[in-house]
Amino acid sequence: MADVISTNRVEPGIAVVTVNSPPVNALTVQGWFDLAEAITAQGRDPECHVVVLRAEGRGFNAGVDIKEIQADSAYGALIGANHGCAAAFAAVYDCAVPVIAAVHGFCLGGGIGLVGNADVVVASDDATFGLPEVDRGALGAATHLARLVPQHLMRTLYYTASTVDAHQLHHHGSVYRVVPRAELDEAALAVARQIADKDTRVIRAAKQALNGIDPQPVHRSYRYEQGFTFELNLAGVSDAARQDFLDNGKGE
Repeated sequence: MADVISTNRVEPGIAVVTVNSPPVNALTVQGWFDLAEAITAQGRDPECHVVVLRAEGRGFNAGVDIKEIQADSAYGALIGANHGCAAAFAAVYDCAVPVIAAVHGFCLGGGIGLVGNADVVVASDDATFGLPEVDRGALGAATHLARLVPQHLMRTLYYTASTVDAHQLHHHGSVYRVVPRAELDEAALAVARQIADKDTRVIRAAKQALNGIDPQPVHRSYRYEQGFTFELNLAGVSDAARQDFLDNGKGE
């Protein structure tokens, strides 16, 4: 069985981290921590100048594995998923080198956390982005959605659990390029080559500088959101919403 998270050095200085967790790339607790470790490890390697984060299968990412959470009545999986997501999102943001997200198909929930914290986003023309959290009785990643769209659109998408496509995000400037699905990997690598060709000492300093002037405290903001998810779980709201999602055949 193939690893859920794999890393390849496709060209000098370019690391490609791939998520492959069929059927929808919804990650388990361990999967989120493995993703965080893979991205962080590449940033620590002086031979790595840039990371491309991509996925196999039907879509980029469908968030957390709801079945795993629902199977644990003691909330250990829920706590683990929250910590795992926070670790993976932080790994993208804090990676010592730029991270390019190559997005295809659906990018939902935790996928927004990864993409919102990426340095560059390239998407295929079939890509859609959204947070279905309110329909699952949860909250989170509005912090990251707010990095992709303007404030009022973010709120509308959040309250309605609606999605936007790659062309809309390109209009807002958060997606750098939109290409046909078959050209996505090459489009991401084209940007990666431009970055990898530069002095990595300068690029690493630039990443630190850009994070240092970022007006959004992404780590604290996301953890604040997660506190409301815990409240909803304690009140029984989230458990009922997740079970309804699974009972209606949506949790593949």
